[in-house]
Amino acid sequence: MLPQRLRFGAFIAPFHPLDENPTLAIQRDLELVQWLDQLGFDEAWIGEHHSAAYELIASPEVFIAAAAERTKHIRLGTGVSSLPYHHPLMLADRINQLDHMTRGRVMFGAGPGALVSDAFMMGIPVAKQRDRMDEALGCIVRLLRGEEVTHKSDWFELDRARLQMTPYSRPSVEIAVASQVSPTGARAAGQHGLGLLSLGATSTAGFNALASNWAIATEQAAEHGQAMDRNAWRLVGPMHIAETREQAMEDIRFGLEKWIYYFREIANLPIVPEGDDPIKAMVETGMAVVGTPDDAIARLDQLVEQSGGFGAFLLMAHNWADWDATRKSYELMARYVFPKFQNLNDNREASMAWVKENKEEFTTQVRGAVGARIVQHMMEKGTENIRPEIVALITGAAAAEPPKSEG
Repeated sequence: MLPQRLRFGAFIAPFHPLDENPTLAIQRDLELVQWLDQLGFDEAWIGEHHSAAYELIASPEVFIAAAAERTKHIRLGTGVSSLPYHHPLMLADRINQLDHMTRGRVMFGAGPGALVSDAFMMGIPVAKQRDRMDEALGCIVRLLRGEEVTHKSDWFELDRARLQMTPYSRPSVEIAVASQVSPTGARAAGQHGLGLLSLGATSTAGFNALASNWAIATEQAAEHGQAMDRNAWRLVGPMHIAETREQAMEDIRFGLEKWIYYFREIANLPIVPEGDDPIKAMVETGMAVVGTPDDAIARLDQLVEQSGGFGAFLLMAHNWADWDATRKSYELMARYVFPKFQNLNDNREASMAWVKENKEEFTTQVRGAVGARIVQHMMEKGTENIRPEIVALITGAAAAEPPKSEG
């Protein structure tokens, strides 16, 4: 029996520096999802942000609606919707509508909101973001399952609330909760039996926390009568690959410094390792892969071992390289990395090995078949009508060699 097929996708915040035309930047994000769909990627998750100028998509639902019309197979998720920013009924209703519009291709990712500046603008106390996420999530899960919900909170109220349309996906759209180092996401996922979206899986802290966060989720699930599914666990990390490590390093000179500046100087997210040479630090710590398909395979093997197994790996869409090199990186992933973790070539390898092992027998059989046809022809036409070299081939020592032509 074949092992579980590892899925691949992209986590598109997105990241666009200030020297880019924002209109074209969003268009490029749509083009990226189209490219992923053509390459056979399974998923794309789209972020929600409202400040700091780099992560430009304010409504993942609007983006998903546009992307769904441009693609055929890829599943599209909110990566993630910041629950404290929305009334649960309104958000659940939009997701449910997308569930119908995409014929079940939408997924719902939930989190408390990553940028403090977003919450600040809306007057949301940062200290309450995670509590509000937990409270809203419990209601949204029930709403997306088609249930009636009554709930009174200090920041929202539901009075016999129910979505107008029965969910297209049953029992509901797939739901995943964002998790980094803190146990917040793991606890929420376990409590409701949801998927886990490990955003910082390749950072040192995130990598070390993989096993413990999964243990927290399974423990919470057991306490609440739920079950966790490793196939619904997604790990996120940045990679850029090329034919050689030298080419990959050259590619990322295009945009890496701007990306590092954003995280070190603007965003309140300590993603980039400290040190004078951040590229070297990211590669050596395993936070990022900048190299070849073999380097990507090696890192994924480490993640599988550390975590105990997961369902999907999502490439963080970082825009370190220009568009052509970025497209090439994703293509190399699909061409050379997917097969290793999806067992795509197992039967091909077995077939080639079988033919190689039996080559001598097959060669003998084909020589015999060709020789028999020549003899048949000689019997029908007479040897006087056969060229002398053909007669010699049949009757002499040359018969040990296969004829070059049947003509």
